[in-house]
Amino acid sequence: MATPAIAPAFKTKNGIPHPLGATIQANGVNFSLYSGRATGVELLLFEKHDSPKPLQTIELIPSRNKTFHFWHIFVEGLKAGAHYAFRATGPSIPEAGLRYNRNKVLIDPYARGNTKTVWRRADACNDADNVSTSLRSIVIDPADYDWEGDKPLNHPIEDTIVYELHLRGFTKSPSSRVKSPGTFAGLIEKIPYLKDLGVTAVELMPIFDFDETAPLRMVDGKPLWNFWGYSTVGYFAPHSAFCTKPEQGSHLKEFRDAVKALHKAGIEVILDVVFNHTDEGNQQGPTFCFRGLDNQTYYILVPWAMQYYMDYSGCGNTLNCNHPILQKFIVECLRYWVKEAHVDGFRFDEGSILSRGEDGRPEVHPPLVWEVELDEDLMDTKLIAEAWDAAGLYQIGHFPGDRWGEWNGRFRDTVRRFVKGDGGMVGQVADAIGGSASLYQARGGKPTNSINFVNCHDGFTLNDLVSYDTKHNEANGEGNRDGINENLSWNCGQEGETSNAAIEKLREQQIRNFATILMLSRGVPMFVGGDETRRTQCGNNNAYCQDNEVSWFDWNRPEKHAGLLRFWRRLIEFRKQHSAVRENSFFTGEVNKRGLKDVTWHGTKLNSPGWEDSGARALGFTLAGFNGDRDIHVMMNMYWEALDMDVPIVAGSRWARAIDTSMDSPLDIAAPGTEAAFGGPSYRVNARSIVVLVNQPT
Repeated sequence: MATPAIAPAFKTKNGIPHPLGATIQANGVNFSLYSGRATGVELLLFEKHDSPKPLQTIELIPSRNKTFHFWHIFVEGLKAGAHYAFRATGPSIPEAGLRYNRNKVLIDPYARGNTKTVWRRADACNDADNVSTSLRSIVIDPADYDWEGDKPLNHPIEDTIVYELHLRGFTKSPSSRVKSPGTFAGLIEKIPYLKDLGVTAVELMPIFDFDETAPLRMVDGKPLWNFWGYSTVGYFAPHSAFCTKPEQGSHLKEFRDAVKALHKAGIEVILDVVFNHTDEGNQQGPTFCFRGLDNQTYYILVPWAMQYYMDYSGCGNTLNCNHPILQKFIVECLRYWVKEAHVDGFRFDEGSILSRGEDGRPEVHPPLVWEVELDEDLMDTKLIAEAWDAAGLYQIGHFPGDRWGEWNGRFRDTVRRFVKGDGGMVGQVADAIGGSASLYQARGGKPTNSINFVNCHDGFTLNDLVSYDTKHNEANGEGNRDGINENLSWNCGQEGETSNAAIEKLREQQIRNFATILMLSRGVPMFVGGDETRRTQCGNNNAYCQDNEVSWFDWNRPEKHAGLLRFWRRLIEFRKQHSAVRENSFFTGEVNKRGLKDVTWHGTKLNSPGWEDSGARALGFTLAGFNGDRDIHVMMNMYWEALDMDVPIVAGSRWARAIDTSMDSPLDIAAPGTEAAFGGPSYRVNARSIVVLVNQPT
């Protein structure tokens, strides 16, 4: 989309207050902006994305261009591709929570795209006029796109397998060999890999516009940048650095291209969204949007010292999510991404903040959470909460809202402890495998309220979980003080990389153990991009600032670790073929036609799981197949010696080995129809391994 030739001056009309943002009409553009306490607003029109000064400054007159709290104006003849921003005038009384400053140029909260060509963050932190170095918004026409019949996929939640990835990191490495590394276009080129892997959804770490331009600090003479993007600048705007032509307003089109291509491959798109805080930070942070428009409305301020911000997010400020204006803003933002970009779901970072009222205290029925839950435009959209925040609010198992999935940190910790060899975990592991009934059943929930994961972007990769006992975050420049200390990891005998073949074999075996438990558990499995090829961050468990090989996907690894990649592919296929491991219900004791209950728990001996045994490190279970599905028998031995584990006799069928994580590829997992027949009363399960049998009719 080419930047239009802007005439020396545009005529204007009063405009209308709704919808908010820049709306293209037949003969121009309507602008509407919320500011409840501003005494004046100006619209700045720029000829180009890098123009040092506006071509035209249009003053909005309150008597004509303000309706209640909304400032609006219609600019005749303006078209898509125009660059614009605002100034807001009003009282500057920080101790009263008022921070108006006409010298600070502000982007549109509803902008569909922004540019940073001339942006200098430091200039937004002082009192000088920053018009020549400000952020700029772009007028984008959402109707200008051919979807080719595409729409959200609406995969059943119980059939969902989530692959968490960082859009830039996925293709930025030269090893990716894509035409436009680190962009939406680059992701499109790697869709065949994702389809072949078998995942049903990608969960994209923040793709909303954020500021990657200012270095956080210098380490060894090299700058560190905001890589993860968990500090949002623009909520309706795809991140400009992920686009190939942001100065031309290509943001929405490039993102839509990626969504459409993923949908054609049967893969849903879930966005990791950050509505808990913004990138304006604390009282010393930059002013580029919300702070300059209406600081008291948008943020939760310290009641007795309103120049300061309540920091429930750990990032300097907290959005006032349950204020009616913010509630409107967030819901309209979600609707926009669903209706205009065909997004299939959202994961809410520090989601517990969404339940905090205007005074910061958790509410029983937070208006925002329930409006999102009940909104008709979002009814088929997957909703996932990180059900905690940085101020200690922890809502796993009781996040307000019925259909929300929750990142299940208890599942993570339980499985980590069990696989590394802690004793007495078998009862908790059984609960986790069954869908975490202890958390969700009593409240009328389902296993799919649990988003099961062993690791996520925030922490060790799966390879590092079995390679490091402690974090190694020195490269972050914070004295290794950042990142969590309790990783529940085990290095298998040596810290970090090793040439010891026995340790390497054990590490890969442990990765297969983690993957197997994850894919055999009821609920929604999620794993991190690269875990299937042993991606490493060299022990860094908080790589938020590592825009380099530490965080990038190394595309040489799929070939180097082809056996492990094959295991993941087959394991995902196994989950899809066996409904017993993904039913969206808790176990009830129902019996199938072969006389098996839906689940029977065992230890080394049948029907003796050892719930009260503090030293128990082995757990078996039999899953009954219904409606033509095959029965499954699983034996998990996390003890450091081999154990003989009993196998049940099922009339009219015999068992065949589908998985043995102690074996090398390709014997570790069988292709469908090639399982190895087994007929003994017990199976010797090697140390720290899992065996999965399936029945075959005799």
